[in-house]
Amino acid sequence: MTHDVLNQVPPLVGFDGMDHPVFPEALARFGATDASESLHKIARAAGSAHAFALGDRAEAHPPVLHTHDRYGHRVDQVAYDPSYHKLMATATGFGLHAAPWTSNDPNAHLVRAVGFNLWGAVDAGHQCPITMTYAAVPALREDADLADRYVAKLAAGGYDPSFRAPEEKEFLTAGMSMTEKQGGSDIRANTTTATPQPDGTYLINGHKWFTSAPMSDLFLTLANTDAGVTCFVLPRVLPDGTANGLRLQRLKTKLGNHSNASSEVEYVNAVGWRLGDEGRGVATIIRMVNATRLDCALGSATSMRVGVQMAVHHAIHRHAFGKALVDQPLMRNVLADLAVEAEAATSTALWLASLTDRSEAGDDQAELLRRIGIAVTKYYVCKRAPIHAAEALECLGGNGYIEDSRMPRLYREAPLMSIWEGSGNVAALDTLRAAAKQPESVAALMSELDAARGAEPRYDAFLDRLGSAFADVDTVQLRARRIVGELAVALQASQLLRHGHPAVAEAFVASRLAGDHGDVFGTLPAGLDLAPIIERATLKGTGEVEEFIA
Repeated sequence: MTHDVLNQVPPLVGFDGMDHPVFPEALARFGATDASESLHKIARAAGSAHAFALGDRAEAHPPVLHTHDRYGHRVDQVAYDPSYHKLMATATGFGLHAAPWTSNDPNAHLVRAVGFNLWGAVDAGHQCPITMTYAAVPALREDADLADRYVAKLAAGGYDPSFRAPEEKEFLTAGMSMTEKQGGSDIRANTTTATPQPDGTYLINGHKWFTSAPMSDLFLTLANTDAGVTCFVLPRVLPDGTANGLRLQRLKTKLGNHSNASSEVEYVNAVGWRLGDEGRGVATIIRMVNATRLDCALGSATSMRVGVQMAVHHAIHRHAFGKALVDQPLMRNVLADLAVEAEAATSTALWLASLTDRSEAGDDQAELLRRIGIAVTKYYVCKRAPIHAAEALECLGGNGYIEDSRMPRLYREAPLMSIWEGSGNVAALDTLRAAAKQPESVAALMSELDAARGAEPRYDAFLDRLGSAFADVDTVQLRARRIVGELAVALQASQLLRHGHPAVAEAFVASRLAGDHGDVFGTLPAGLDLAPIIERATLKGTGEVEEFIA
């Protein structure tokens, strides 16, 4: 009898993540239902035992740096477990990298965002190069020749990790190499130099503190010319087949994200091609940063969705004190509160992706909204993800603290999105900078928020208070986090009130806007209808629905 297994939860495997109503609702709202079949394929693959096994193996077997071969020759190679390459091949095969930029689908970026969220449940680490490959395209468009050389291969639906010149490959991935040890986010403090050559190239010399996915085919990097900080494109392998001067110094030992290699790189006469005007490197690279920040918000929304679905699954199957946990009032409050947060984050992130589609179609208003909306959402949603992961883990009790549950991995990963592409302070200050340099972007955001007026008096009152947030110029930086956080909450509320489920919208407004919410999850006020909120976060059924081979 002591070895009988009782009251344990069955594995959550063999599911279709598209069962979450927020996804089909978003597709219907933006007229993208024709993508449902392909997204169900991604969702079923992401819910398969095979995909989870790949993700587990990639995380458990991190990449290894080889600076020299057995004879002492410099090679600067990173060896990945085969599972990582299978994950990359699958993600690119699904078009989750740069494919939307060359697509004729008017909803390509929205569809890609849904797929990115769904597939992200498998492994977050390999999504870093997927994101950077996606984000490189807007920056590369600064130079028609470089765009012609690289964009089509970045967007092509395949993966080739071989060490060859980009000119010899059909499929490419891209990375980013910006920060330095003395500056971090203060990239104007960078000391890396770029010296022009007679053939129009530049020789890059310096040290970069963080370069993720160092086996990418090309990198966008920043270096100083006489005119100031300038953006460059550096291939890993030169057109003649020789290695460029990228010396890998070490791989970082990180809190999470273990399947992805993050490195320190020394440039030793590395050959680079200038991207954009000299001295305008920040303006050029920000095109890439805005796209990666969108994926930060999507990644945090994925973390929340996965966390609450795992918690709800556990609570349905686990019993305590004579009832299933999900039927215990306080646990229901916690689960519903987590679900509200996840749904608000997901809905807003998908809306931002749809703005990219509109912006690409020439909608200037959408581009203004996208610019400030991404900064606002990146700050707040990514800041909320770690405490959300901690609460979701706690729902599983001691079982959640065990690596086999995958909850510790979710917990370790959650802080990254708030750090990558600018920590909380950077994102908050960037919002203020956008407001100062482009006041029309604030006007666009407030107009978007005003569109939800009249649906809920508490929302209207919240907006009235928010309207004076920028009034005291002398203290605006000191209050940046409060201002941007409230803008983000208002933006999420507007999405839910206009397009969300009434029970989710009511719970969000009652707790987040009306002030009837504690400082932890599970403090929703009494009188709310929690059943539909929890139902929406429940994955329907388990059992293997689809296997796939990358």
